[in-house]
Amino acid sequence: MNRLPIVLAAVAGILAGALGFSLLNQPKPETDAVAVRAIVEQVLAEQPVAEAPQVAALDPTVLNPMIEDYLMSDPKLLQRLSVALEDTLRVEEQERTQVAMAEFRDAIFNAPDQIVVGNPDGDVTLVEFFDYNCGYCRAAVPDLAALIAEDPNLKVILKEFPILSNESIDAARVGVLVSRTDADYWAFHQALFSSRGKVDKAIALQAAAEQGLSQVDLELRMGEENVARTIQGSYEIAQALGITGTPTYIIGNEIIPGAIGADELRSRIANMRACGSTQCS
Repeated sequence: MNRLPIVLAAVAGILAGALGFSLLNQPKPETDAVAVRAIVEQVLAEQPVAEAPQVAALDPTVLNPMIEDYLMSDPKLLQRLSVALEDTLRVEEQERTQVAMAEFRDAIFNAPDQIVVGNPDGDVTLVEFFDYNCGYCRAAVPDLAALIAEDPNLKVILKEFPILSNESIDAARVGVLVSRTDADYWAFHQALFSSRGKVDKAIALQAAAEQGLSQVDLELRMGEENVARTIQGSYEIAQALGITGTPTYIIGNEIIPGAIGADELRSRIANMRACGSTQCS
């Protein structure tokens, strides 16, 4: 069997990858020749003995012009390869995400220590990963407040996800403790996001005190293992789902990065009620 088309296709793939690399790193001219030689040797190793002489005659001085002619005959080939690669990687990432969603579903939606606001028995659940020092989270608080106020059947789960600073971790620890009391956690949550400057332990403890809780007691309990375990749970979910920023929302099986606004969230919630998915056909 003539393997030249296979050689050309393989080399085209090598060149496609090498093109972006060369623009940044300026490899030595012989890099392509080495790659071509490696491909030819690989093909020769797989060829039947009877066909080997036909391919062996193609040294780089012959093969390189042929490859160039092949690529120049269709200059958009590399562009199509790049698009196809991006599509393939996107599909693979979506498949990995769905597998992780299934594996972590209970941790995402039914964790015993999770923070719930809105209707605990709501027919649609909105999950938000947040950091008290995230400016986009601060800007998104009014969106969440509006949705809770207007939608009596919306369940909201708030995942402490302190990734921006040590101060964020301290505030998150206080937040976890506040959520385990009879205090109004939602009022505490809004107070932290309406405070000035960086949210730290002192600001979080003061906001908790305004809800009638003891600052001394909370500070003594901030280092408890079960508090750290709750926050660690958020980190583990985020790692599995590829969540790297705040705010990030989850509705159904969709992961929604960024503060997309109340209207977009409202639309996805409505779709969940209508067809069981955030996007209805």
